[in-house]
Amino acid sequence: RELLPPWLVIVAGLTGIVLLCVSTKDVPVTPLRTKYGIVLDAGPSRTILFIYQWTTTKANKTGVITECSSCIVQGPGISNYSDSPQKVGKTLDTCLNWAQKMIPAEQHSQTPLYLGATTSMRQLNLSHPTLSDDLLAALTVALKSTPFDFQGAQILSSLDKETFNWVAVNYVLENFFKYDWRGHLVPSGKGMVGVLSMGETSTQLTSKIEEGNQAPKEGVRLQLYGQTHNVYTRHCPCHGTDQLRSRLLSMLIQ
Repeated sequence: RELLPPWLVIVAGLTGIVLLCVSTKDVPVTPLRTKYGIVLDAGPSRTILFIYQWTTTKANKTGVITECSSCIVQGPGISNYSDSPQKVGKTLDTCLNWAQKMIPAEQHSQTPLYLGATTSMRQLNLSHPTLSDDLLAALTVALKSTPFDFQGAQILSSLDKETFNWVAVNYVLENFFKYDWRGHLVPSGKGMVGVLSMGETSTQLTSKIEEGNQAPKEGVRLQLYGQTHNVYTRHCPCHGTDQLRSRLLSMLIQ
């Protein structure tokens, strides 16, 4: 092997000495700021408060969130307070106070707060719309009194609820994106799964429509993580848990 020229060794040595003598300054890296959001899922039998968190990092213009924690509200679902709507707000106090402790105080005013009611409130709205309006009004007063950024309380349609279920399931299964070995967000390459949601009186099947197929009226067009998804829900009335229980009892009796 040939030796390096003496002049090159001298230059390299002088360069190293100069670099060691020159003062250096660390360049601070601004950390990603964590943001929070609160969702109250008001179901038929109970209400659950969920805290979500995320940063400014996005995957193809769509946020990447994680569930931080949750709190189960004591007592039955909100529709059970139709005779005394003034009491429904008080039932949320324990979990709302807990959320104030979980989320940094300086983030409270920037933390969106949202309540979505489902099946039992939809039924109450159909049979007694005045009672459901009174409940939502009472909830609105209670949630507006918190330090969070209240975004609204509403009854979700069946289509909205099943669409949210479909998004949640495929998100958890990492069908929209995944993390590669470097920790970067990349397309998962996996297909989307359908979601079968069984209630007491009916069953819903929510799935993605393949491109080229005509979307039915019940379909929803979603733009998530750089891709377009046409999602539809098929309702199957009289195929819920009540009907299955009746069939099972009938078979046992026979």
